[in-house]
Amino acid sequence: MVSGASDEFQTLHEIIKRARVRLPQDRWDYLVGGTETETTLRRNRHALDTWAFKPRVCRNVLDVDTSSTLMGQKLTLPLLLAPIGSLESFHEGGGASSAKASEEFGVAHMLSSRCDPGLEEVAEAADNARIFQLYVRGDASFEDDYVKRAIDNGYFAFCITVDTAWYSRRERDNANRFHKSWRTSATGMEYQALYTWDNVKRFKDTHDIPLILKGIGTAEDAGIAVEHGVDGVYVSNHGGRQLDAGRGSIGVLPEVVKEVDGKATVIVDGAINRGADIIKAIALGADAVGIGRMQGYGLAADGQAGLVRTLELLSEEAHICMGLLGVTSLDELGPHCLEKVEAMNDPHALSAFPHIDILNQIY
Repeated sequence: MVSGASDEFQTLHEIIKRARVRLPQDRWDYLVGGTETETTLRRNRHALDTWAFKPRVCRNVLDVDTSSTLMGQKLTLPLLLAPIGSLESFHEGGGASSAKASEEFGVAHMLSSRCDPGLEEVAEAADNARIFQLYVRGDASFEDDYVKRAIDNGYFAFCITVDTAWYSRRERDNANRFHKSWRTSATGMEYQALYTWDNVKRFKDTHDIPLILKGIGTAEDAGIAVEHGVDGVYVSNHGGRQLDAGRGSIGVLPEVVKEVDGKATVIVDGAINRGADIIKAIALGADAVGIGRMQGYGLAADGQAGLVRTLELLSEEAHICMGLLGVTSLDELGPHCLEKVEAMNDPHALSAFPHIDILNQIY
C-alpha cells in the first residue's frame, strides 16, 4: 500500500516539519507538550532508548508479516490511533479523519469523548475497527448512555481513562491560554475523581462489551483490573500529560505483562514514534501499541492522507526492523530480542527524529 502522499513525504521527519509549519504556536505546544517539567514525557522516550536489539542473521526473512489481531479485530499493524482530545485542533475533520485513515490502512482507532465530531458521526464516517474512550463526567446513567451509543454504533470495545482523577498543569497550554475556556467551564469532573474499582465492577456486571482501562501504571493496578474481569489493560501515562515525574511507559510494561499473565489484552503508548518502537513494545509483551502525537503530526501535515502516509512509513520501518532481527512474524518476538543498554540521546518530544533541527525552533 502506497498513498498519494508518498512522493511528498519520504520520511517521518518531513511530516513533522510540515505539521509544525501549519500549526499555530498554541496548537503545536498542545500537541508536543506535557505536564509541568515534562519529565514523564522525556522518560517515555528514554525508556524506549534504553532497549537495544539483538539481531539474528542467515534466516529466511523474504516475507515479513506485521499483521495481528486486537480483541478479534484484524490489523495490518499491531497499532491503534490513541484517543486524543480536540483532534479538530490539528485538522478540521477531527476524529472522522482519523477514523477514515484507520479504515484505509487497517489499524484500530480509539475515539476520545473530548473530540469532535461525536461518536455517531465518526462511526458514520468509516467502516473501521473502532473503540470509544470515555472521560467520566457524570453518574452511572451518564456512563450507561455512552455505552449504549457505542454499542449501537459498532464500537467493538469501550475504554475508560483512569489516570485523570485531577486535571494536570500543562504549562505550555496555560501560558498560551489554550482551551482555557472549556477547561474552566467544564462540569462533572468530580465524577472522575470519585471513580473507583466499584465503578469498574458495576460496568462489568452491567454491560456486555469488552472494557479497557487506560492509564494503568503499575503491576498492582494491572492485577486488580484482571481480578475485576477487565478485558484490556492499557499502560499509559497520558503521554506525560498527567502526573509529572512518573515512569516511562515501556519501563512499566514488563511488570504489567507479567502480572496480567495472558488474562487480558495489554496495550501501551508513550513516545511510540518509530517502527522500531512498535517492535520493541511487542517484544516486551504488548499486544498492541497506541500512537498519539504521531497521529497529530500526520493529521496536521495533510489530513487523512498525511496520517495514512505516517502509518505507511511506520509500517515500512517495522517491516525492515523485523527482517533485520531475523523474524518474519510478531509471535517470534520476545524479550530475547532485546538487551538493556545506556541511552544515546537526550530525550525530548522530537528526539526520535535527529534530522529535525531543534535549534531552528522546530521544537
